[in-house]
Amino acid sequence: MGIFFEQLLNGLTIGSFYALVALGYSMVYGVMKLINFAHGDLFAFGSYVGYTILIWGSGRITQIFGIWGGMALTLLITFITVAIAGILVEKAAYRPVYPAGRLPLVVSALGMSIFIQNGIMAVWGPRFQAYPSEVVPSAAFDFFGIHITLLKVFILFFSFFLMAVIYYIVEKTTFGAAVRAAALDRETATMLGIDIRKVIFFVFALGPALGGMAGVMNGMYYRSIQFNMGWNYGLKAFTATILGGIGNIPGAMIGGLLLGIMESLFAGYFPSGGAWKDGFIFIVLILVLIWRPTGLIGEKIAEKV
Repeated sequence: MGIFFEQLLNGLTIGSFYALVALGYSMVYGVMKLINFAHGDLFAFGSYVGYTILIWGSGRITQIFGIWGGMALTLLITFITVAIAGILVEKAAYRPVYPAGRLPLVVSALGMSIFIQNGIMAVWGPRFQAYPSEVVPSAAFDFFGIHITLLKVFILFFSFFLMAVIYYIVEKTTFGAAVRAAALDRETATMLGIDIRKVIFFVFALGPALGGMAGVMNGMYYRSIQFNMGWNYGLKAFTATILGGIGNIPGAMIGGLLLGIMESLFAGYFPSGGAWKDGFIFIVLILVLIWRPTGLIGEKIAEKV
């Protein structure tokens, strides 16, 4: 039973990364009906930004602010940096192509994904980079036979806090109502006086920023990062978005967490499960879509009356 709960905790931790990245996918698709394939690479970019900050001056940030203070400052700087990167991606790769239709947007998104991935490789190199152990909390404790690290506790609490904040903004505030209106019917929202440019700015800044912070926490959790990791995480986060219901904020959160749990339990309980976990996840996705094509919670679409 202890193994089950350890794998469950691992799955929730991994799933929190998927959920944060999936939120960005879901918000952009909800408003723009665009699959932002560059989103996973912004996640990877965030992990490298955090890596650079933490090793700057041989860990000077950590020496000045301590491990936890260094983590907090790193997450904040990464949030701002990747938010700016997301805005620039929208301005350079998507805004000029909007009038051409959805297919050119998809091609532009794939091109931007390749551009960011190769840019990371050019700056930081193709080899794995390791987060230094001295900048990552290593304290741990046992709880009813379950080994728990403080880093996992931090990742889970911080990720759930971010998800709760995004849910509150989108579902409970006036601006969130504008975002939901734009997602349901952009033309009608414009006629009602909603500034669509502000909504687009919001989703392209906040979505990548959340993914960037998830990239930093992922680097701390696994201790190593690589320039092409964004494609794999982006694909899984996109899968989580579809699993929960594309365009649905709670669906993206639930889909990401479920994906992480299923992946961790399969890898932990089946021989060679680690090698087959990705295939298992996509089999589950196919079965879910056969049973419920709009995802577990459902896609939010405009109702015509």
